[in-house]
Amino acid sequence: MRNADDRRRVIAWVAGVLAAGVLAGDPAIAQRASLDDVLTAVVHVKTFINPDAVTTENLGRVREGSGIVIDDNGLILTIGYLMVEAHAAEIATSAGRTVPANVVGYDYESGFGLLRATEPLKARPIPLGKSGSVMEGDPVLAASFGGAGMVAPVRVVARREFAGGWEYLLDDAIFTAPPHPAWSGAALIDRDGKLVGVGSLIVGDATGKGDGTAGNMFVPIDRLPPILGDLIANGRAGGAARPWLGITTVESRGRLLVGQVTPGGPAEQAGIQHGDEIIGVNGATAKNLADFYRQVWSQGSAGTIVPLDIRQDERKRRVEVRSMNRLDRLKLKSTY
Repeated sequence: MRNADDRRRVIAWVAGVLAAGVLAGDPAIAQRASLDDVLTAVVHVKTFINPDAVTTENLGRVREGSGIVIDDNGLILTIGYLMVEAHAAEIATSAGRTVPANVVGYDYESGFGLLRATEPLKARPIPLGKSGSVMEGDPVLAASFGGAGMVAPVRVVARREFAGGWEYLLDDAIFTAPPHPAWSGAALIDRDGKLVGVGSLIVGDATGKGDGTAGNMFVPIDRLPPILGDLIANGRAGGAARPWLGITTVESRGRLLVGQVTPGGPAEQAGIQHGDEIIGVNGATAKNLADFYRQVWSQGSAGTIVPLDIRQDERKRRVEVRSMNRLDRLKLKSTY
């Protein structure tokens, strides 16, 4: 929010939520949706990363963004890249307090990260909503740390699949517009005052229609409840991990090209190189990046051998890549 007109838009939006609560005979809705509650529940996150962390080259040694208080004991939800491989963290509140925080857990598949403040934050938690009920065209609120000036009404412009080149896939991401300037860890709040998403990216084509609509991608909150208990107890989600290859893949004119190979990772050890074209897995041609990931993950859990079909130096060949659990490579032993 950049001026007084934008602030009036936010106040009007919140007032509409309050009115809806009154008309529905549900004063709890109005209570949950108050602007003051949003401002206190969205906090500043600053993390300090292990010196030998493998993510420092791309993400840095000190990272900052927003987090969302989701329980009465200082549990804070944020986007995982802000805190993965952190050895220490601190939280700043809207009241100006700075509080140390412990790293609780990280989930690569969803992109969520959890911290817990070491002292009470005196913030009303934002209740978790149902992101599955958020539809294209719905008005929502995007809020990052920084006061009323960082709370803005936006609109859902798409619910669609998102495939990231770093071996990441969301089946049903939430895309909003216009773009929020501080999207990392921002809260996406529905008309009931509930949390329905966590800010992850800024994108140039939010609608997915190639119309140049800039916006943000939010991770849907429905991904959190199934893994929350394991993240709190063990620092990571339970169950078998997906196979990880250690490549960054770029889609270009209908082709899948290797853009980067993680040093020491499974793909490098198998001889995969920058510029190789990925054809598919075990004889099946990959239609797109999402299809490629699903082919890889269908081979089994982390540790399985993935028969990768590639074109290298103009020759088609089969390369057997022994996958691994990506989390086993990260420096996650901090305050878990």
